[in-house]
Amino acid sequence: MANKERADKWLDIVAEDLSVADLLFNNGHWLYAGFMCHQVIEKTLKAYWCVCRDDDPPYLHDHKKIAQGCGLFTKMSAEQLKFLDFIKPMNIEARYQEVKDEVARSLNREKTAEILEQTKQMQSWILEKLQEKSSTR
Repeated sequence: MANKERADKWLDIVAEDLSVADLLFNNGHWLYAGFMCHQVIEKTLKAYWCVCRDDDPPYLHDHKKIAQGCGLFTKMSAEQLKFLDFIKPMNIEARYQEVKDEVARSLNREKTAEILEQTKQMQSWILEKLQEKSSTR
């Protein structure tokens, strides 16, 4: 499958994940809205990977490792790298309940709104880089 097609498959999922994050946020489900934001960044990075490399992105949930593998890590600002550290615990899919509870206690409407906004900014930035990369390939 061509690189653009592979990337587009990831981006189709990202669009739905972002919509779900908004719905969860609007219904007060902070923890799961944060989880979906984590997914949005992960899958957008994997789409970028697809336009940069011929192999498939790794089965990882670690944003930094994915960004390093596709060459995007060194292009990120200190603020973006800090956000990746901040959002890392939001990958709660397979975590123990105690960990989920701890992460959930750290969230409220304001904090989750900030996560959602930063996710949208990061996603837009990655998409911009993806477009630049696609046009030079």
